[in-house]
Amino acid sequence: MKRTVLLTITLLSYIMWSCSGSSSHTTGEAHEHSEHLEEHDHEHNEHEGHDHAAEGHGNEIILKKAEAEAIGLTTKTIRPEKFHSVIPCSGTLSAAQGDEMTVVAPVAGVVSLAGRHIADGSQVAKGSVLLRLSAEKMAAGDPARRAYIDYETARKAYERASELVKDQIISRQEYEKIAKDYETARLAYEAMGGSQSGSAVTAPMTGYLKNILVSDGDFVEMGQPLMTLSQNRRLQLRAEVPQRYYKSLPTVMSAHFKTTYDDQVYDLSQLNGKLLSYGRGTLAGGAYVPVVFEFDNRGEVVPGACVEVYLLSSAIDNALVVPVSALTEEQGLYFVYLRLDEEGYKKQEVTVGDTDGAQVRILSGLHEGDRVVTRGVYQVKLAANSGVIPEGHSHNH
Repeated sequence: MKRTVLLTITLLSYIMWSCSGSSSHTTGEAHEHSEHLEEHDHEHNEHEGHDHAAEGHGNEIILKKAEAEAIGLTTKTIRPEKFHSVIPCSGTLSAAQGDEMTVVAPVAGVVSLAGRHIADGSQVAKGSVLLRLSAEKMAAGDPARRAYIDYETARKAYERASELVKDQIISRQEYEKIAKDYETARLAYEAMGGSQSGSAVTAPMTGYLKNILVSDGDFVEMGQPLMTLSQNRRLQLRAEVPQRYYKSLPTVMSAHFKTTYDDQVYDLSQLNGKLLSYGRGTLAGGAYVPVVFEFDNRGEVVPGACVEVYLLSSAIDNALVVPVSALTEEQGLYFVYLRLDEEGYKKQEVTVGDTDGAQVRILSGLHEGDRVVTRGVYQVKLAANSGVIPEGHSHNH
């Protein structure tokens, strides 16, 4: 009996110990599995967060605010505006009609310039002596000296006749003949420059010496060109337009042009410019049609210069345009840089249309409200190439 009870107690104890160990083992496995799942989820969340941050900075360019201010970075907010269709061509600048005169030799003789101040570009006043022509040592003698002698003789005869006609000693007809001879001699003398020896050549208007065609000691014939004077106040722009644009010429209203010696774009509407004419045919022996404008010269352009011309024709409403300075070009593709926030920028590919030399029409790639970098583009491009992202920068898209 005692043995039976003891065996029963032992068996129950074994069963209870076995259940307790199994339960403990199961609970431990569940705990470890739970910890593993939590660790996996945490790593997964961290991985997702890292990718998101990387995605946020993937195409973003960073330029510190202080650096942007130092380079004077400026932007333009894109808004629809009025633009014009553009006809690109080349052209030349020349003096306007009546703004330029050629000085010619009144007599044959040897040239003697008036002084060292006579040089290309010198400013001269109307009536100032430019040079003298002398034929003193020539066989025919000095024409200026002969003109002086004829003038003095005719003047004395005229003064004497003026007294005689009052007393009716000579007839009115004789007096008028003497007066006519005096006027002829006076005009010839003044045409020689009013000098007793050598003919003085004077400036017919106030302006600048554009070209001096002779030098000291040169012999010139009567009527030979000596100098060219220009007032340089009004200039003509003569554009040479390819034939394919001929039907568009009636719509041309104004023009921009750019010289070869600076990057400034000149707007004829700001220079009191006007369209004079456009050709009804091509230039002789050529394939171009002339279009002529006239405008005020404010001393910034040189007559005779070759220029790039942008003829402005029909208007385009609600166009998206950016300054030429905002564009960069890489392998035939064009890009601008958008400012996203205080330090964030983005490189944006665009499709370009016509340009008037100062502005470019954007056909695709931009939207109203975009902020485009117009000054400091090169520095933003350098920042893009560096690929540096400063710590602590965040951008809310």
